[in-house]
Amino acid sequence: MSPRFTLPLGMLVLLALAAAAIPLTGADPDAIDLAKRYAGPSLAHPLGTDELGRDVALRLLYGARVSLAVAISAALAAVAIGTAIGLAAGTLGGRIDGALMRATDAVLALPVLPVLIVLAAIDTQKLGLPQSDDGGLWRIVAIVALFGWPKVARLVRATALALVNRDFVRAATALGAGRLRIMAVHILPNCAGPLLVATALAAGGTILYESVLSFLGLGIQPPTASWGNMLTNAQETIWQAPWLALWPGLAILATVTAINLLADALQDRIAGRR
Repeated sequence: MSPRFTLPLGMLVLLALAAAAIPLTGADPDAIDLAKRYAGPSLAHPLGTDELGRDVALRLLYGARVSLAVAISAALAAVAIGTAIGLAAGTLGGRIDGALMRATDAVLALPVLPVLIVLAAIDTQKLGLPQSDDGGLWRIVAIVALFGWPKVARLVRATALALVNRDFVRAATALGAGRLRIMAVHILPNCAGPLLVATALAAGGTILYESVLSFLGLGIQPPTASWGNMLTNAQETIWQAPWLALWPGLAILATVTAINLLADALQDRIAGRR
């Protein structure tokens, strides 16, 4: 396996494992120690402490759990929605294709980030919706997934249109296979490669969206740590404790870069097999 593939994959796996190991150590990323506010990097606190004396390294890893959970969940949800719509449009054709693609065009025409900000700012408590204790994690997943599927739908539709008139699909139709079977057995497996790339790219974009929303105070809510709200807290003390902004910023940069490199490597590997 090429270094272009193993390096980003290894970075993400190590980050996920380190984040998942926090509960096993018994360490508390929310433990407050006001006597150690704004402490610089040391053996006890490798990345220093924040305005409440909390360990930045622990909160960075805990934020990795949150950011990666949002990214993976939202990317998978968006890809699932886009795949279903793209398969139906490309395979069924006709008016169904036209209606689904016009809906896709309508969502694509929306300015995604402003719409996400507006939806994230809605007070769900006033709407009578149930409240959760996850800091808004699943709300962000739902919002991002609702607007992240159109590109996937376009991609799957294009692949389905290229396959629907191939000999093996015609043979399956002649043998009595139904539309659902053709979509699930003959077309969907041939979309697996592009879908892997689309999932990786969607995950990287989701991390950026979550970071922006959390930075604006509309995403993951304290005390739950995420890289975005860590940056929010750091902006008021940028000169007093610059490391509070440095580490979450570097984490976002490194993770999104690793995901994009992973998507690029997957695309090259898939193209090399054709």
